[in-house]
Amino acid sequence: MSEAAAMTRDSGRESGGAPAADRPLVEARHVVKHFDLGGHFLQRERPTVKALNDVSITIRRGEAFCLVGESGCGKSTLARVVMGLLDPTDGEIRFDGTRIDALGHRARKPFHRRMQMIFQNPYASLNPRRTVQQTLEEPVRFHFPKLSDAEVKAKVEQVMVSVGNDPGWGNRYPHEFSGGQRQRISIARALMVDPDFVVADEPISALDVSIQAQVLNVMMDTRERLDLTYLFITHDLSVVRHFGSRVGVMYLGTLCELADTKTLFETPRHPYTRILLSAIPRVTTEEMQPPGLPGEVPSAMNLPSGCVFHDRCPLANARCSAEVPKPQSQADGTLVACHAVEEGRG
Repeated sequence: MSEAAAMTRDSGRESGGAPAADRPLVEARHVVKHFDLGGHFLQRERPTVKALNDVSITIRRGEAFCLVGESGCGKSTLARVVMGLLDPTDGEIRFDGTRIDALGHRARKPFHRRMQMIFQNPYASLNPRRTVQQTLEEPVRFHFPKLSDAEVKAKVEQVMVSVGNDPGWGNRYPHEFSGGQRQRISIARALMVDPDFVVADEPISALDVSIQAQVLNVMMDTRERLDLTYLFITHDLSVVRHFGSRVGVMYLGTLCELADTKTLFETPRHPYTRILLSAIPRVTTEEMQPPGLPGEVPSAMNLPSGCVFHDRCPLANARCSAEVPKPQSQADGTLVACHAVEEGRG
């Protein structure tokens, strides 16, 4: 990292509170997010989507924290609540020890620089009317208005090179690039303001398999070189195994299991986690048939009683359908919200 980049990063940290080595960078505490769908005025109860239900995670400095689960489980909603794009219905978000979800726009501005996001669709996340140079210069000029034109252009060139882009692309428009090139431009845009924390919401799912590895390698390289902290959202567990340091498994707006990546893959505990991992393609034909998952994911508008997974769980009993499980810490630090694991039924 350049001296100028280090200075701007330190300046941002001072404005948001001095960092402490023993303090998580990001915390989501008992987050609830419900979406009111409105409805007819004669209805007694307005339909509500219960997207997040008492979710708590902590993200340590320098790690790649991965959130996995089926589509619609609340991964992206949690990311948007953390980033301030959505307000939580209940709970709180803390960044570097400061609660930020209740801050006004002006008070939150220093945190906007330190928290950046890479979106899923590179074809929609870049303004088609702006050149690459204009797209990358805009956040720098907004957050660092005292930089000269020459310093801004030098910063753009430096970041473009760092993510494997040609600095000569600056005068071209997004439609002139492939999906992988656009996503590397999106990564460059996120890095332009020297953030501490980057949310990557399914950043490779819209890309061809042949270039997914290239984009992942760029993200892994920038994490190590710039000491970035990632919240990486994906449904692809094979990616998590190589990219993540810790993993949170979500189902229907709840956190089922949270563990170090190696521990999760070697000794998954929650029945849902086991089923997800069994679906990863294996080398041998004997392992190619994962056990089926009965039924379908219930509606988030009408959550099951007790454990939200109980009606599809092979280990469920009467307690599971009546009582919501609380996350329990295991001997190795894994958190599991499951009555069957607590009682040793699995």
